[in-house]
Amino acid sequence: MKRALLLLLGAAAVAQAVELHPPEVTLAKVRRIYVDQLGGGKESDQLRDMVIAALQNAGMFVITENPERADASLKGSGDDKVFTEQHNTSDSIGFHTADASGTRNAVSIGTSSSSNKSLSAGITENESSHIQERRHEAQASVRLVTTEGDVIWSTTQESNGAKFRGAMADVADKIAQRLIEETRKARAAAIAKPPVPPAPGPQPVGP
Repeated sequence: MKRALLLLLGAAAVAQAVELHPPEVTLAKVRRIYVDQLGGGKESDQLRDMVIAALQNAGMFVITENPERADASLKGSGDDKVFTEQHNTSDSIGFHTADASGTRNAVSIGTSSSSNKSLSAGITENESSHIQERRHEAQASVRLVTTEGDVIWSTTQESNGAKFRGAMADVADKIAQRLIEETRKARAAAIAKPPVPPAPGPQPVGP
């Protein structure tokens, strides 16, 4: 009876310790993600939707709208800018040459000879241009935060647009791909690493 009581007390103590100190949430253990509202203006709402779509399509995480059910939350800020760049260029080509010579001979009174020769050439060409180029740039900095407030992953991505998608969609895709890639590595490392055995509970005392 005494031994059974001690075993029961030991199990209760272990359960209480686990409740007070829950297992640490690492990137390898994240399965359910809540994507929080991103700071940075009205364009950030569209970026949030694109990040959610990119993560959802990957099928590696469960995306939830309830932060209390999530293993971690994706937080951060994003920005999307459209601006015009101006370029001024000027080219100039010039060529010029000149040659002049003169001679004068006098032999006797009443007899004289003279000659003059002159050559001049010049080419000048100026060309200038003014080019206006419309540019689109998006960037975002995000982090993955556990319910305890620990940052377990972060990244900063930017883009001027890709071949088949705009700058904002490209940034969202880069964020999702980076998170997926590093999560796969973390999970593979966790599988390869042998599990740590739990700490032994209190030993029963003999009668």
